[in-house]
Amino acid sequence: MSTNFSRRQALGIFGAIGIGAALTACAGPGGTAQTVSPLGVPKTGAIEGEVSFAHWRAEDKDAFDGLIKKFVAANPAASVAQSISTSNDYNAQALQKLRGGTTGDAFATFRGAQFTNFSTAKIYTDLTDTDAVKNYDPGLLSAGQSQGRQLGLPYQVVFPMPLANLDLFDKAGADPSPKDWAGFLGTCEALKSSGVSPMAWPAGDVGNAGQLFNCMIVNNAPADDMCSQIEKGTLACTDDWFIAMLKQYMELLPYFQPNSTGTAVEPAEALFAQQKAAMLVTGSYHLAAVRALGAEFPMDLIFPNTSATGTSKYEGVYNATFILGVNSASENQPAAMAWVDFLSQPENAANYANLTAQHVAVTGVEYTNGDLQTTSPWLSKKTALAARFQFDNLDVRNAVEASCIAVVSGTDPEKAAADAQTIVDQNKK
Repeated sequence: MSTNFSRRQALGIFGAIGIGAALTACAGPGGTAQTVSPLGVPKTGAIEGEVSFAHWRAEDKDAFDGLIKKFVAANPAASVAQSISTSNDYNAQALQKLRGGTTGDAFATFRGAQFTNFSTAKIYTDLTDTDAVKNYDPGLLSAGQSQGRQLGLPYQVVFPMPLANLDLFDKAGADPSPKDWAGFLGTCEALKSSGVSPMAWPAGDVGNAGQLFNCMIVNNAPADDMCSQIEKGTLACTDDWFIAMLKQYMELLPYFQPNSTGTAVEPAEALFAQQKAAMLVTGSYHLAAVRALGAEFPMDLIFPNTSATGTSKYEGVYNATFILGVNSASENQPAAMAWVDFLSQPENAANYANLTAQHVAVTGVEYTNGDLQTTSPWLSKKTALAARFQFDNLDVRNAVEASCIAVVSGTDPEKAAADAQTIVDQNKK
């Protein structure tokens, strides 16, 4: 079920620091597989050998390399090797790769279906009583919990909402904080009239295309656990509220860049960085990538509020993800746990955050990155936990989100909804 990222939690991150704060031995990586209880705690022992660290964020490689040097300086008998896949490959293949223990002594998972699948497959060790847990905001730990145990540590706090080029907004006289659907459409029209594409949406990239879904569904749905209910069958894609959301996607069609449904994420980032599009419809996790492309304009986040009245339940969406864990099949658990604990220390988490423009769930972190300082106020807004990660079945999630893309491609909303519901029914719990 979705939960709010409350002002109380934000204050826990900000603390007293003010507005700028927020929150293997020789055998090689992993060693030989072994059977370990899903609730077994990480083994203790000498911090030595090579740790295989599996994740999907290639854009963070340099930041992690810097942290690895610091970790090795403190633990000279150990080393860390990053094993990086694309996000789609990681979703599809990581479970099988990590199950054998030959890679991913330490690893990250996406919140939702992947975390659930890893939990069911007994990949995790139990981190409940480790010192690392104490460094996290308690309100953000639920994404890494299963059956009352803390199996993983959600490292990142991201906002899967469009990035906005504030210079282009100013030039167009467009409202960067629309309070309802009419206001958001008015913002898009003002931007279009100024001569730019209002939105660059990488709808040809499944993982990134679905982030808009988080924004579009949250104030349309009759329940916070709407995606769980769709999966169970207590709500349906053919319900009036879901079709109304699909019709709102249709209204956005004039404001997406040409061929949005065939656009990968890199071209969309380029359109935004080159100021040919005023919004990048992905999320805060692309702040650093856009800066790396040379963008120097001021950026913030914008929420496509679908409310018709201006009195909406939520002001935005967030996600707690990149859930750090220690592999139960690893023979180098002491060093893997030491690496996870190292990343969880406020000084090191701050280093990661400021280099990557990623908010973190670790408390006592001071943000010096200008983009993080600009977007930090979103930490205290009334935001909902990103709904698309409620799905445990990726086939269901892909079908539901594909209905939105199909509508933008020209499919009638009722047909797109019915097609999605057919697949949901075939996979119903």
